[in-house]
Amino acid sequence: MRVGFAGTPAFAALALAALHDQGCTIPVVLTQPDRPVGRGLAPAASAVKSYAIDHALPVQQPPSLKPDAVQSELRLIPVDVLVVAAYGLILPRAVLDWPRHGCLNLHASLLPRWRGAAPIARAIDAGDATTGITIMQMDAGLDTGAIVTAQALSIGPDETTGALTGRLASLGASMIVEVLRALAHDGRLPATPQPENGMTYAAKITRADRLLDWTQDAPTLDRRIRALAPSPGAVAGWRGKPIKIRAATPVGTTIAAAPGTIVAIGAGGIDVACGGEAKPSVLRLTQLQPAAGRSMPAQAFAAGYRVVPGARFEPGR
Repeated sequence: MRVGFAGTPAFAALALAALHDQGCTIPVVLTQPDRPVGRGLAPAASAVKSYAIDHALPVQQPPSLKPDAVQSELRLIPVDVLVVAAYGLILPRAVLDWPRHGCLNLHASLLPRWRGAAPIARAIDAGDATTGITIMQMDAGLDTGAIVTAQALSIGPDETTGALTGRLASLGASMIVEVLRALAHDGRLPATPQPENGMTYAAKITRADRLLDWTQDAPTLDRRIRALAPSPGAVAGWRGKPIKIRAATPVGTTIAAAPGTIVAIGAGGIDVACGGEAKPSVLRLTQLQPAAGRSMPAQAFAAGYRVVPGARFEPGR
């Protein structure tokens, strides 16, 4: 079977590797153009491109699939199916119709919950206990296609987006291999339309999403921090400068103090008073990253920046 592939981050690269390991013929790999990263803003290849180059797979990096010339070039490449995983570009109708068996999307949620760009982070932020992988037949809508298969995965109480992404990537890689085996054997893939109820939208993470609001309760802030870890990171203010809160945990303590006030400092971290509709709460910060600095344990931050009880973290900005 000739399998085209479209994807960009490490989540997608694991699926590409699984297909390659299974001996699929992969005549084209689509991934986004190299992006500037780091302080030097040097262009860096995506994880998918790196894998493809390392394994001598042909790569194309169009900035858009809308131009007629791009579509015409792709349609010259015979493919039976196109597997799409976190590609990041919209597939026009001409591209959706290109493969003989259409396009299969590997999506990191149990659709129709969390359609959109950031399903893993949104699931953690919302406090979902379960997420999963859905493989669907792509149509012109945003993650609206009929479901070929889906498998649930529990979200751990302390899980970050980084950790959950890794587990979902492994699950998705094994699932897409099984789906393509079934397609090769049967010549078709039965699919079920998505239910009309239960749809939510996982909007792309914005700067505003990263800013911590200490008037929220500790469990809510903990979920936001984990949802943004390891990247792009939740942001608070410290003495007028932004600081990333890399890790924290609610401690179950009730202390009446203004939100953002440091109420204790110890070996376990920096305890910060938070708000809450029912009663005040406390969040213990365990890992912080100052502006232009490296991530460090909270105790080291407290010593180096002369943090004392009664001082206050500001809202992120």
